[in-house]
Amino acid sequence: MMRRYVIIGSGAAGVAAAETIRTLDASGLIWIVTADPDGYYSRPGLAYYLTGEAAREQLYPLPNHYWKELGLRWHVDEVERVDPEGHRLVMKGGKDLPYDRLLLATGAKALLPDTPGINLEGVLKLDTLEDADRLLKLARRGQHAVVVGGGITALELAEGLAARGMHVHYFLRGDRFWSGVLDETESRMVERRLQHDGIFLHYNTNLVEVLGRGGRVSGVRAKTGDDACEMACSVVAVAIGIRPRKELAEQAGLLVGRGIRVNQCLQTSHPDIFAAGDAAEVLDPRSGEYVLDSLWNPAIEMGSAAGRGMAGRMTPYQKLVPVNVTRLGGLVTTIIGQVAAKRDALLVDLDLPGIMRGDSEVFRQHPDAVVAQSLHDGSRLRLYLSGGRLVGALIMGEQALSRPVQRLVRSGEDLGELVPQLVAPGARLDEKLWEFVKN
Repeated sequence: MMRRYVIIGSGAAGVAAAETIRTLDASGLIWIVTADPDGYYSRPGLAYYLTGEAAREQLYPLPNHYWKELGLRWHVDEVERVDPEGHRLVMKGGKDLPYDRLLLATGAKALLPDTPGINLEGVLKLDTLEDADRLLKLARRGQHAVVVGGGITALELAEGLAARGMHVHYFLRGDRFWSGVLDETESRMVERRLQHDGIFLHYNTNLVEVLGRGGRVSGVRAKTGDDACEMACSVVAVAIGIRPRKELAEQAGLLVGRGIRVNQCLQTSHPDIFAAGDAAEVLDPRSGEYVLDSLWNPAIEMGSAAGRGMAGRMTPYQKLVPVNVTRLGGLVTTIIGQVAAKRDALLVDLDLPGIMRGDSEVFRQHPDAVVAQSLHDGSRLRLYLSGGRLVGALIMGEQALSRPVQRLVRSGEDLGELVPQLVAPGARLDEKLWEFVKN
């Protein structure tokens, strides 16, 4: 009989699993179940869609006929519950969907603060393409917007609203941007570029209340130190982090932690149910801890590993050192491995109580030694060393060293005599690295 595969979630992990299953099982029935009417699109591309650098159709990396050729069936509906013993999904639309193997690629959802007025029309987040469409609909040239939160998503919101001609006020609860990952020099580099683009930064500022009129946002009440103020605005955009969607797993009695806990082959505590992507909590072999990732490439890698297991080819997921290449205030930035600015980084980053999209908890692990250098062209290079090896790096601006540094971090190569050269006072890190990789 044909094996029935059901995948909940239409993101990178779910689609990668479907593609992998099809390479191993030509006749199996594959369903993707999603509550997102827009299906599969590039989540990283939303930043470029908001600024107008990418058209909506460019967010779809695969043509419609691809799904038919893959033999994939789509079901747009919300899952009410999973019945592991009956091997079926109970749908909110009233339909039961049976499965032999199930993948929970349910992703993560944006958190909203417990702030009065947060449910007013005009409060925005950036979970989906639908959210991005809503933002573009509400953005009005010449009007004021407030952005609250930290990290990459907050910048996507601030830059997107500014690109649409809005006067953007960015509230930072601390004294600098993304203090859990960036050091002070890097934070200031990003902040200067935001200010150059006309974005107003408000440090040590807390959102106290979203004010409304007729059910819509009309302004905010904020507090800076002991001073309170009100500000008129038509949009409030929030990015304080994300939380794995683990509710279906909990309801089904599966083992969960902060996410859906999986073994090395991405099986949950039920042998016929797997999990992958932002929702999965996986073991980091370097630290021995279970961690969450919200990165595009690890989601694809997890989805592929889960797909192999679902098709009967159990293969341990090889968790690689996380890498994200992103834009921060227009500066191309590569973040690799362990780059926590401080040992207590998770405590001091007031804008992000958890991780956000484009983030990994591995980024916030702190190694033994840190060396950093600001380069003559306005770029920045920061290296993290532990036990004679390079375990993390941040490269901001010029990216020529990005690939060699990624290779060094991922290989775990012993740097030998290079280490004392890197930590020597006044060392030119870029020159020393180039000499090492060329030899």
